[in-house]
This record gives sequence, structure tokens and C-alpha cells, in this order.
Amino acid sequence: MNPLATGDGLRNLEGHTDFDVTWPWRRDEPLRRGATAVLRVKDEARNLAYALPPLLRAVDQVLVVDNNSTDGTAEEALRVAEAEGHAAKLTVAHYPFDVARAGAEHRAAPERSVHSLAYFYNWCFAQVTTRYSWKWDGDMVLTREGELSLGSLSWQVGSAQAVVRLPRHSLYVESPQRAYLDLGLRNAEEWGFPIGPDFVYTKAPEWEIRTTPESYRELELPQGLCVELKWLDGDEFAHWSDPESFATSERNHRKRREWEVFHALRDGRVPTGVVQVDAPEGVHVVDHVTGEWMPRAPRPFRVDDPRHRRTP
Repeated sequence: MNPLATGDGLRNLEGHTDFDVTWPWRRDEPLRRGATAVLRVKDEARNLAYALPPLLRAVDQVLVVDNNSTDGTAEEALRVAEAEGHAAKLTVAHYPFDVARAGAEHRAAPERSVHSLAYFYNWCFAQVTTRYSWKWDGDMVLTREGELSLGSLSWQVGSAQAVVRLPRHSLYVESPQRAYLDLGLRNAEEWGFPIGPDFVYTKAPEWEIRTTPESYRELELPQGLCVELKWLDGDEFAHWSDPESFATSERNHRKRREWEVFHALRDGRVPTGVVQVDAPEGVHVVDHVTGEWMPRAPRPFRVDDPRHRRTP
């Protein structure tokens, strides 16, 4: 058991008692069976119209924690949930402290500060009332088959001590009609965790990390269930203290790949392993990729497969 989770909770160093962490398994009300997707978001309004609808259909609850957004992120989350008929599934919480960006800022922040990534994540997941959780990002969008798969799996892992890896594929959006899908990167991080004292967050060298017991069951979902939106007209690396460290990071091949692909596409070059996808007239490319292109693409994804080459 992680020593951080042995007491009733965590008190932050700044004395903001309203934002002390109270572990959900220590509350009077027992955790309910089911799964909650937890989104920690800042200025993600543009993504939520794509990310939230399939997620709301697939899981029992969705918790959106808004961290000082300036673009109406919280209001957009509520609007989307209402429009989808799933307002009862959505909870919006507000975390009012500036959270250290990955890298140097994170290293400088004490682990129990309200500004620490680790503390922020522990506070977010302490709001969950179900037995299982999905660590979800505001830019992660389920495909059609991903929605069905996650919906089926969420009730099965609702009381299981299992960690689930979810492969996701970066989708670089150039315009409403064109995007670039990176099939040259294998990325299957751990995104599903039980809620319990063995699974809490602690400080790592450049970002937070969720702890796990010495022995646990691990599952990995197949490819093609989720894309991660990256807008070529946006600031994709704002969550890092020093964005250029993406290009030289020795700890994370994925970060280097994202930096290389993003800047190559901005410069008009399509790197090896990246597929151009064009949507039909009147269909947004994100909807096309998640609803048609990826569900129909042959598995496993192969970047040299002619069926994965550029759409005419």
C-alpha cells in the first residue's frame, strides 16, 4: 500500500483546507460499482464537442475538473452533456490553483503543494464515487468501436483490481476537411485504474505517476479505439515548462515523436508513418476518422499497407 494513502487524506502545504484530499475509500458512503472518466482540463473547449459525447455514452460518470480555463471550457462541457441528453452523468468541478507545468516547474513544486501535478491529480481522483476510474484527457476521442468497447468494459472492471492500457493515435487536425493520423507511433499507456489506496499519484522526475501494487492484473485494449486531437493552429506544448525539451526528451519517445510530427506538418512535410485523411464534403474530419475511417481500417495498422495510404 502506498504510504501516501494510509491516512484519511492529504493536507496541502498552503493550508487551503477546502482543497485537502479526502480519500474516497475512507468516506462513510461506500464506493459504487461502475467507472468514472476523469478529465483534468484547461482551455479545452474546442475538443469537448468531440471528446464528451462518446465518453458520456460509454461510462457511468464523467468528471470534468476545470483548472482556470479562460475559453469557457466548463460551460461547454455542460452544454455538450445537455445536448447529448446525459447531463445527469456529468459533474463539473473547479480547481482554482495554477498547476505546475511538466518539466522544471513540476520538479520545483513540493509534492503536497496545491500547485503540484501529483497533488492536483490526487485531488481530482478523490472526487470519484465509483470503484473504477478512467484517466481521460480532454483531447481524447473514442472511435465508434471504442465507444462500444469501453462501454462493455466499464461495467466489467467496475469492481476488478485491474489496470487497463488504452492505445491511442495522434490525429493532427489541419482544417475541418483534412487531418493527419500518426500510425508510426505505438502508444498504449495505462488509463484505467481501480479507486483504492494502491493506486494514487506521486511525484516523478518530469510529471506525475500513478502508483501500482507489486502484483496486479493488466489488460491492453486493441488498436483503433481512440484518437488524441492535436490542432496544427494551436499551442500543443503549452503544458510543458520548456516545450523544446520535447525534442530531446530521453525519458519519453512519444514526446519526441509528437514534437517531430507536429513541426514537420506545420512545415508542410508529412513524416513516414503519418497518413493524410480527407473527409467527405459536409463531414468534419474528426467525425470522419472516428466514425468511418478507423473502424473500417484493416488491423493491425501498418504504415506501409496501401490501404492506409493517403486518401485521394
